[in-house]
Formats: sequence, structure tokens, C-alpha cells
Amino acid sequence: MYDDASYYTFVPSAQEENLLKTKHKRKQSLLKQPDEDIPADIALLDGNGQVSEIRLSGPPKATLARRSQSYSDFHDAVKAVLDQDVDLKRSRRRSDLVDKDADINSELDFFDWYNDQEFDLLDSSHEEYKAYQKQLELSQSHLDYLLSETTLTLDLLDSLSGSFKAVEAQTTLFQKQCEELLKDQKRMTSLADDLGDNLKFYNYLEPITRRLNAPGASSFVRSKEFSDMLSRLDDCLNYMAAHPSHKESSTYRSRYRLLMTRGLTLIRVHFVDGLRDIASDVSKRIADKQLNDNTMSALLYAKFRVGASELKEVAFEIKKRSVISAGAEPGTEAEYQSLMNELYTSYSVTRGRLVIPLTRKKMNDISLAPSTSKELVSFARSSIGYVRGVCSDEYELWCEWFEGEDGLYDFLESVCEPLYDYLRPRIIHENQLQKLCELCTLLQTRYMHDEYEEVEPVGSNELNFSILIQPALEDAQTRLVFLAQGIIREDIEKYKPRSDVLDYPARNKMVSLSGTKSRVQVTSMRKGSAIESTTPIPKTPTIVEEGDSPTGRWGVDTQAAFEGWYPTLRKAIWLLSRIYRLVNSTVFDDLAHQIVHHTTVSLHQAAAMINSQATNVDGQLFLIKHLLILKQQIIAFDIEYVTPDVSFDFSGVANTFWELRERGGLFDPRNFWRFMGSGLLPKVVKNMLDAKVELDGRLRTVINEFTGSFASRMTKPVDEITSSKRGADAVQAGQKVQRFAEKEVPLLRQKLDEYLDDVRTKETLVAAVQDQVIQNYEGFYDRYTAERRSNGRAVSKKGKGRDDEAWDPDTFSEWATGLFNVGKFGSLDGDESSRNISRNGSI
Repeated sequence: MYDDASYYTFVPSAQEENLLKTKHKRKQSLLKQPDEDIPADIALLDGNGQVSEIRLSGPPKATLARRSQSYSDFHDAVKAVLDQDVDLKRSRRRSDLVDKDADINSELDFFDWYNDQEFDLLDSSHEEYKAYQKQLELSQSHLDYLLSETTLTLDLLDSLSGSFKAVEAQTTLFQKQCEELLKDQKRMTSLADDLGDNLKFYNYLEPITRRLNAPGASSFVRSKEFSDMLSRLDDCLNYMAAHPSHKESSTYRSRYRLLMTRGLTLIRVHFVDGLRDIASDVSKRIADKQLNDNTMSALLYAKFRVGASELKEVAFEIKKRSVISAGAEPGTEAEYQSLMNELYTSYSVTRGRLVIPLTRKKMNDISLAPSTSKELVSFARSSIGYVRGVCSDEYELWCEWFEGEDGLYDFLESVCEPLYDYLRPRIIHENQLQKLCELCTLLQTRYMHDEYEEVEPVGSNELNFSILIQPALEDAQTRLVFLAQGIIREDIEKYKPRSDVLDYPARNKMVSLSGTKSRVQVTSMRKGSAIESTTPIPKTPTIVEEGDSPTGRWGVDTQAAFEGWYPTLRKAIWLLSRIYRLVNSTVFDDLAHQIVHHTTVSLHQAAAMINSQATNVDGQLFLIKHLLILKQQIIAFDIEYVTPDVSFDFSGVANTFWELRERGGLFDPRNFWRFMGSGLLPKVVKNMLDAKVELDGRLRTVINEFTGSFASRMTKPVDEITSSKRGADAVQAGQKVQRFAEKEVPLLRQKLDEYLDDVRTKETLVAAVQDQVIQNYEGFYDRYTAERRSNGRAVSKKGKGRDDEAWDPDTFSEWATGLFNVGKFGSLDGDESSRNISRNGSI
């Protein structure tokens, strides 16, 4: 029995032993706490120790007392009740035994007493078990009650949890409904605001219409409210353009556009009326009395500056709306640009009525002045200076009336009309090229911006007078080009030389004698060069005039330098130097090519005349000298390449048709196909090559002719052998070549000295003749050796060989080098003319 674990659970002694073993100290039970107001969950005892009442019907009513913390507290309470019950029974049993002891009178009584005692002993032996049974029953009843209460509590908690979940679901649903209501409220508020924002663009129509169509609306232009009203119209137009899908948006847009036009028209009327009032006041004061310059300036400019700021502000309202919209086609005009142009026109006309008559009167006074009446450049300088001052004043006044420069230069051109009217006839009737060149120089240097120079751009508040003076410059350049073409035609292309001009080589001697009187020693600028030229040639654009001083800008005798030039060459260089940088580069290149072409042609004509009067060598040297001078001079003018003129020659087409007509097959298609490649199509004809290419080609040709003619004269005997098939005495021919060369070389140098002054050029030509002679001899020697080998005769490989043999080319070359004695210089590139000619005569 005592081995049962449950026994130790409910027996206090065993329980105390187990607690000691575990060394776990339990917390104090609520039943043992000194709180007398909290009734314990035990039976109530009276003063005699009897159980007065045991509450077995159910748990006590709920109180504010704290519940017990452990099961041990409940066990102690039950044990105390049971102990009281056992003590009561024992006391009763003792009292009964005492009473029975007193009543034993017989053996039956003893047996009864003994049975009672035995029963009591047995009963007393089972008391602990019964007490324990009662404890268990009481514990079971209490636990059953706790289970029922727990079940009720759990059911209550389940119902509360369900209620809480229902409340939570209802709360969540309510929250969602509230959020939806808030969203609907915000949406409705936003929709109401959007409707208000959208409707305001439609609500502006009526008040603006009444305001602009009310009597005296023009006086409303000056107020700030007018500008705000135009801004609202801009917003309305932009809104209608951005929302074309709105109902009646196109109608409202057209009506707003009419209102905008109405408002800007009021601005134009106000601007024109204000400008007219100022102009009428100034005109009356000018007409009343004679005014000096200061008073006139005050009336013309100070009076117009008084109300300029106010009118500028209202005019700017039109300017802001005269902008081309993005994506517009090129050339499209802004919608309200016409109104702005009317303001420009009104201002230009009003100011022109006041300023142009005064400018015209001043131009008349300048044209009648003694110092400027007959001289073109003086008149241009004075008149342009006055007009430039007027234009500067008008530019400043314009900036006080308008924003930007739109329409400004059109007005200033009208102010400059008197200048054009007086200057253009003088330019047209001017026949002196020098005067036109001075005029172009004046206009370009003082009033124009050079496109090749890096200059600061014209500021936003600075007058660009070059735009206004450009028409006058174009007139002067046009007249200059016309006179230049006339000079090319009359003095170069149609030039007929006199007999004394073509008197060569006698003319060279005259020039040489006149040049020796004022010869200047000039050394080359290159290091190591010590060659002197008897008549130095300038290497910059040259201006040749009759009034030039003997000592020119280069420190040399210009008269001696140019006196030996052919007149057409001198005229060509003079003309190029005059028009250089005074006309457009394209026009100058075209003129320069014409000048060079016609000059080259005239030089060839002169050379042909000299050939008929003197010798071919004189004509060739004349042409070489002048072509070299021309090539050297045009380098300084930067003449660009010009595409040759191309034309179509239809003469072959006409001849083909005449041929078909004569044959009778004009309408036969086969004839057309047959003649398609032989003349039916027009031919492409190049009229003129590039001037530089043409000059180089002609110079190369004449140099080759000159060197070839002298070399052929020296090698004539061997050339005859080389060209003929019959045999000849080669040794004798070689000896004749030596004699001819010894005779011709001094003549060659003499001719070169008569025509050329530059030593390098002369030595280069001599070396070219020497190379040609050696080349001709090499051809002869090759034929000579071939004939000897064909005849089975030996040929000496090197040296002069025997007397009956011809010299080999190396020996002949050594002999020719000693004969020609070409000067040995450190470099042949010290002079431009020597650089143009190589030893073999090429350019």
C-alpha cells in the first residue's frame, strides 16, 4: 500500500519528504497569507470543532480574493477538515466504550463488547484508508468542479473570442468602408477642383468680351490689368489648344483668338496715336521757326524719348506673341507679326518724314561744297560720316522704342537712301580705276569687317554699319570690275605694240644702260647666298604707275625694274595689284585668270612678231623672261583654281542632219543609230584651262623649244647621222659637234645675258642645253657602236680611244662640262625663277 506513488502525493509526511528531496521551496499559499478578509475554500468550523457546513453544492461565489497558487494549499485545507472529523469519531468511540465497560454484566455482553472492540480495532485500522478515501473523493469532487468550471470558462472564452472576432471583422469592415468614403471624398474634392480649374478657362470669355468691347477700351491699354488680361487670354488659348477633345473647345478657341486680336489691335491703335501726337508736336515746332542744330536735336530725339518707355512696354505685348510656333514650316510668319510690322512701319514712316528731308538737305550741301563736289573719295568720306552719325542716333532711339532689331535695318536703309541717291551716280560716272580703288579701300577699312580677321562680334547694343554701307560697296565693286574688264579688253587683249616696243634685242641694251645709273646692290636673304642681280624684281604685289618714285617700296629702282617689261605684262600686274582684296575672292579669281590668260596670249603674239623681226632665239628668250616674271608675280595674289568653262558644240549635229537630208534618209531610224556615235550627239568643249596650268604649260613648251633649238644646232652633224640610214664618217661628225659647240656656247651665254639678269636662271638654262647636247650625243653613239659591232669591229669601252674612233659618252660629257662651264652654286633655290626651271627645262 505504501508503495503507491499516489500515497506520497496526498500524505503530508511523504509529501514533505519529497519536497525536502527536491529542495524546492514552494511559494506561500494564499490560504496562509495574513489576509483575514479572504475566506478560504474550506468547511466552516464552529467553536466546538464540529463541521458546521461543507459547501459541496458548488464553488463559492466569486470574491475579490486572490486564487490559491498551488494544489498543496487545497490539500492542507482538506486534511485539516478530515483530521477534525477523525478526532471527533475517536472521542465518540471512547465515550461509547466507556459506557459499554460499565454495562458488561454477562458473557453475551462481553462478546458484544469484544465484537465492538474488534470492530473498533478493525475500524481504527482502516481509519487512515478511509480518511485517504475521503480525501480522494473530496479531491475528485473538487477537481470535477474545477473541470466543469474550466469547461464553462473555456466555453465563455470561446464565445468571447468569437465575439471579439466578430467585432474585429465588423471593425475592419467599418474601417474599409470609412477608407472608401474618404477616397470618394478626395476624388469628389479633386474632381470639383478640376472642374473649377477647367471651367475657369471657359468663364473668362464673358467678362473679357465685355471689357474689350466697352466704350473707352483704348484707355484701358495703359493699365496693369490689361497686361494681366492678355496673359489670361494666352493661358486660355494654350488650354484650348492642349484639350481639343473638350466640347466646344474649338469655338472658344476661335473666340479667344478674336479677343486677343482685338486686344493687340487696341495696343496698335494706342501706339500709333501716341507716336502721331509726338510727331505732330515736333513738326509744328520745326515749322514755326528756324532752329539751330542743338534745338533740332532736342526736338528730334529728346522729345521722342519722353514717352518711349511706356509705348515700348505696350508694344512688347505684341512682340511676345509674334513668335513662330514650334514645328512650323520654314518661311511661316508668326500669327501677330503683321501687327508688329505695322508698328515698325508706322515708326519708320513717322521718323522718316522728320529725318530723311534733313539728311537729303545735308547730302545736297556736301555735294555742293568746293572740297567734295568734284572728288569722289572726299564726298564719300564726308557723306558717309554724316549718315553714320544719324544712323547711330536712330539706332539708340529705336532701342528705346522697341525690343530687338527686327525692322531696324530696313528703316536705317531708308534713312541712307539720300546717301545712295547721291553716291551711286558718282560711282557710275567715275572712269578712273584709281579713284574706285581708293573708295573701296575706304569702305572696307573703315566701315566693313574683314571676314579673314578674327574680330570681336558686334555687341547687342552696337550698330552694325557694314550692313548699311554694303550696297555702296557693291556699287563701287561692280563699277571697278566693269572698268577692269575694259582695261583687260582694251589694254591687254586688243593691245597693238609699236615697232620700238618690239625692237629686241636692242631694247634690252637700252634698258640695261638706263638701269646701270641707279643700280642697287641686293643680296639674297638666304644664308650662304652672295649672288647679285643687276635688276632685282619685286616679289610682292606690284603697283606700277607713271608717278612712282624712282625708289619704290622695296628699296630698288622700280623704274629700272619695270622698264624692260612688255606693256601688257606691266598693265596686268598693275591691274592685279589694284583690285587685289578689293573685290570678292571669287570675282578676283575669275578676273585674275582672265588677266593671266590674255597676258599670256599677248606675250606669245609679241614673241611671234619678234621672231619675224629678229631671230627665233630672241622670241623664245623674250617669252621665257616675261612668263617667268608673270609666274613669279601671280604667286603673291593667291589665285585659286578656277574650273574651266565648259560648253557644248552642236556643229556636228547640224552637219549630220545636212548629210542625212542630202542622202534622203532623214526619217530612217537606222541612220540615226548609225550616226549616233559619229556626230549626232553634241561635243563637250573646254573653252579655257586654268590660268596657272596654262602658264606652266606655255613656259614649259618655250623652254623646251629654246634648249632643243640650241642643242640641235650644236649636235647637227651627229643628228644627221642618227636620222639617216646611210653610213657616214662618225669621227668627223663628232669633231664637227665639238667645233659647233665651241662656237655656239658663247653665243648662248651672250643671248642669255641680253635678256636675263638673274645668274641662277641663266646657268640653269645653260645646264639644260648641256644635258640636251649630251643626250643627243648618247643617241648618236649608240647607233655608232651598233654599226661597228654589226661590221665585226671592236669598240673601245672607255676613254678617247684611237683617233679613228668616236668619243664615248662619258668622255664627251667631261668635255662638255668643261666647255659649258656651268656655275656651281650651293643651292639653286635661292631665287623664285631658278626654282621654276630644272636642268632639263621642266617647270
